Amino acid sequence: MRTHFIAIGGSAMHNLAIALKDKGYHVTGSDDAIFEPSKSRLEKKGILPEELGWFPEKITSDIDAVILGMHAHQDNPELAKAKELGLKIYSYPEFLYEQSKTKTRVVIAGSHGKTTITSMILHVLNFHQKDVDYMVGAQLEGFDCMVKLTEDNDFMVLEGDEYLSSPIDLRSKFLLYQPNIALMSGIAWDHINVFKTFDDYIEQFRRFVASITPGGVLVYNEEDAEVVKVVENAENYFRKIPYKTPEYEISNGKVLLKTEMGDIPLSVFGAHNLLNLEGARHICHTLGIMDEDFYDAIMSFKGASKRLEKVEREDKGILYKDFAHAPSKVKAAVKAFCEQFKNEKKYGFLELHTYSSLNPAFLEQYDHAMDGLEEAIVFYSEDALKIKRMEPISPDLIKEKFKNENLKVFTNAEELHAYWNLLDKTQGVYMMMSSGNFGGLDLTK
Repeated sequence: MRTHFIAIGGSAMHNLAIALKDKGYHVTGSDDAIFEPSKSRLEKKGILPEELGWFPEKITSDIDAVILGMHAHQDNPELAKAKELGLKIYSYPEFLYEQSKTKTRVVIAGSHGKTTITSMILHVLNFHQKDVDYMVGAQLEGFDCMVKLTEDNDFMVLEGDEYLSSPIDLRSKFLLYQPNIALMSGIAWDHINVFKTFDDYIEQFRRFVASITPGGVLVYNEEDAEVVKVVENAENYFRKIPYKTPEYEISNGKVLLKTEMGDIPLSVFGAHNLLNLEGARHICHTLGIMDEDFYDAIMSFKGASKRLEKVEREDKGILYKDFAHAPSKVKAAVKAFCEQFKNEKKYGFLELHTYSSLNPAFLEQYDHAMDGLEEAIVFYSEDALKIKRMEPISPDLIKEKFKNENLKVFTNAEELHAYWNLLDKTQGVYMMMSSGNFGGLDLTK
């Protein structure tokens, strides 16, 4: 099968391209910018475009599938050529469904926790040598590629994102998967640039639940009021399995999960991660993994990449990085950090750089998000605002919306780096929350 990727360099797209190459497909692609690690990984597989840019001449009538990434625009010249030739154009999630429509599809959805839950499930299945197809949005220990597609596996585990599918398909990604087994971890308004009201956002989850195949299964977080409302108001037929935060304690800095089989020591921490773990346990149970085997495997789970991930520093200072940027994620990460290190001085750094987080109308969602930290720092780039063609934001507005008068606010990367360099990282504990890099800050030094 011949496939061509428009915007092959994306974090999701390049993994799918590699998976198809491994499956024996003929893979080509284009992009106008490709960064690491996508560049090296595509080059290793022999599918890195020879030059950057868009080349309509690459689009030929013998291509079986064109896969369109979100990075491309509606007026992309390769997309125009594909339409002219009448080729089949897929979004990323649409193509994944085509590859999995004969399998049992397990879809993990939610505003927060979906990457970690999907990662936990895959870790447990891998530990017990249960082979499944999958797609997950973070690098996992023991996995070379974050997409796997085969002809033989009966199950496919998918991280279900509510964001748009492609520039020409404005449906939420997870609406295309039609799950047989689903999980919903929580609902907290996000992607305000696309979903203008909270109800618009919730509507995507209503549709997701409605897309569960008849007689399917939904595992859901009963501690989230919005999730419960969506589940209770659903009109389609499926089996409902609620879950909640399990009992645990912290002893000598170690998290112990309380179970009927005794205390289970864990390598992850935070109430939200224990809640994620419980959701993963229920999904694994539907896949035939007994509780004893689940706990045996989950003890060695160290977390998904950039989800409360410990950074090894040259000075041995204690520092974690977390992908958190949406308000609900920031609040959960800060709460977990404060609980785990209650006797230490805690520094928390948050970078705001998404459209939602830089929208003044959305900032109030961050109220008290950094409470509990002895030193709370927010960074956003005035240059980023200009690039996104957004209005300037004053540091005073940030403090007002966060409801934290002691908040330190930096709008210049050099000033942030100067402050960072003055700190003795061997004193206290540090958490860096961002889907960016704080203006190029090296966290290892």
